[in-house]
Amino acid sequence: MTLTWREGLRCPSGGFTLDETRWTVGEVSALTGVSVRTLHHYDEIGLLRPAERSGSNYRLYTLGDLARLRRVLTWRALGVPLAEVAGVLDAPPDLEREALRAHAGRLREYLRRAEHTLREVQARLKALEDGAEESHMNNEDIRAAFDGFDPALYEAEVQERWGDTDAYRQSAARTARYTPADWQRIRAEMDALTAGYVDLMDAGVPPTDARAQGVAARHRAHISGAYYDASPQMMRGLAQMWVADERFTQNIDRARPGLADYQSRAVTAWADAQGHPS
Repeated sequence: MTLTWREGLRCPSGGFTLDETRWTVGEVSALTGVSVRTLHHYDEIGLLRPAERSGSNYRLYTLGDLARLRRVLTWRALGVPLAEVAGVLDAPPDLEREALRAHAGRLREYLRRAEHTLREVQARLKALEDGAEESHMNNEDIRAAFDGFDPALYEAEVQERWGDTDAYRQSAARTARYTPADWQRIRAEMDALTAGYVDLMDAGVPPTDARAQGVAARHRAHISGAYYDASPQMMRGLAQMWVADERFTQNIDRARPGLADYQSRAVTAWADAQGHPS
């Protein structure tokens, strides 16, 4: 007589061994928090096909399947597009190991900067609550406060690339008039754009999807409103720089690993869809 998946193979003591346990798609969903719909989708695209089927053709997941699911979720959390995850998982272990080490290094740097930013926010809150200002800061205090931020690193490049352009002159003229309130508004707009990209990434929405294209269009409107009139061609150039220049990539990826690549592809697709270079 054929045993059911719940009966499995018993060990000599009469219990079940974990390696022989099988889980239905509903049980995997309840255990991991991954929706049944998502698990079905992973099966359909060949990313995570359960090792077995019951006599009634129900999906049955093994411990190995759950291990693969965990790897899938790890790479998705790192911002790797769903279409590329299978290739990563099926690559030789040494290649995956090196890729994970690189991501781990970037995440450690992101955490270091996030912790620094949190300390600065807390210090600013305390100063506001105490009615104090930073008039007592010495050189070491100032150096610590600006740790990880070097405006000169980018200013020289900006001058070299765009110093003689109308866009640079327009941006310089606009930003020279901005008040602290203006900068707070601009930062809030950029934070909202970043959140929009990240939400779409987390949902597995391709950068060519209409929703991502909508965020890319708002991104162009933000730059045009705050800095200079950005043509599709200029937006395409910016998108390429976000991934070609490691400094820009690291800065953008502070919000979410893989964000620079995602928004670069979204903006590039938007620019290409405009049908003209200017």
